[in-house]
Amino acid sequence: MKYTFILISSLVVLSIACKSPAPKITAMGENIGAEVKSPDPIDMTTLLTQLESKDTVRTQLKAAVEGVCQVKGCWMNLVDSSKKSDQSIFVKFKDYAFFMPLDLTGEVIVDGVAYREITSVDELRHYAEDEGKSAEEIAAITEPEEELKFMADGVIILK
Repeated sequence: MKYTFILISSLVVLSIACKSPAPKITAMGENIGAEVKSPDPIDMTTLLTQLESKDTVRTQLKAAVEGVCQVKGCWMNLVDSSKKSDQSIFVKFKDYAFFMPLDLTGEVIVDGVAYREITSVDELRHYAEDEGKSAEEIAAITEPEEELKFMADGVIILK
């Protein structure tokens, strides 16, 4: 009986602790993570211009989803919705607190901090693995890359 109580208690605690917060539905779409207040996003071209003179930019960015981590939705790649730029941006979620749907497509607004960072070969290979790339494609990654990155506090999945 004692072990049954411990088992049930543990399952309850785990189910509460592992559950992502429920998304909030807004007029613009589904808000995941921290609430994106007063959305007024910039585009990729504007962000790139701002990052020429600053190391980090706190902003809201509107962009198109190019890909999502297929393991659990813990990161996504975004591209310029207007196609004025061929630059992509790698987005992670603050404190690993929320995830994106694995089948996410369309446009999003991300709220957080944009920055540039050198990504190691090991990390690039890990992300390639998450994307489901072949062993040959993963082995071909041999150099670190400077990437445009974004740490998102919250995301609106646009309707």
